[in-house]
Amino acid sequence: MEHEFWHSRWERNKIAFHEGTENALIAAHFPKLQLVTNSRIFVPLCGKTRDIAWLLSQGHRVVGAELSALAITQLFEELNVTPQIVDRADHKLYRAPQLDIFVGDIFTLSQEILGEIDAVIDRAAFVALPDQMRGHYASHLAELSSTSPQLLVTFEYDQSATNGPPFSISTDEVFARYEKTYMIERLQTAPVSGGLRKATPATETIWHLAPR
Repeated sequence: MEHEFWHSRWERNKIAFHEGTENALIAAHFPKLQLVTNSRIFVPLCGKTRDIAWLLSQGHRVVGAELSALAITQLFEELNVTPQIVDRADHKLYRAPQLDIFVGDIFTLSQEILGEIDAVIDRAAFVALPDQMRGHYASHLAELSSTSPQLLVTFEYDQSATNGPPFSISTDEVFARYEKTYMIERLQTAPVSGGLRKATPATETIWHLAPR
């Protein structure tokens, strides 16, 4: 998926994927990660997700990665925080107390630049990528995070009725992409209220990925 696609979505405010509040499944199952206060949590392809504000409110540090600088400008405006902006290799780093966001291509972000993290919250990254990119992403994320535990959110629906993103992800694909590196547990599956685009019926599943 080309960078221009996502830049255009943000510029045209075509961000139906953005939830106005924290994700309910993540909030419900967050204790599964068994994190201590002030843990550093990575949110890949974060946009301006309200999950970030929620994680900060739980007493944790957050580090995100996002392609769109516009999305991150809006994120900090909504948090009512003015970031410090510095160059970090191929990325712009937007910094504030307890919060670091790397703006640029996640595939050029390294573990050395990202720093140590304690867990990953992937609500909108894996599902945003087409099939030919998801394998590369899964292995890159495992390397970036040193296989830290994850909460992963996926959707499943009839992709002939409407196409992604978010893309439909089967149980088989979750295991194919992650089973070699993680022990996988399905925590909950729930219907998507109102469906996805064109009211296509869909389910949302949250998975716990624990390093082997």
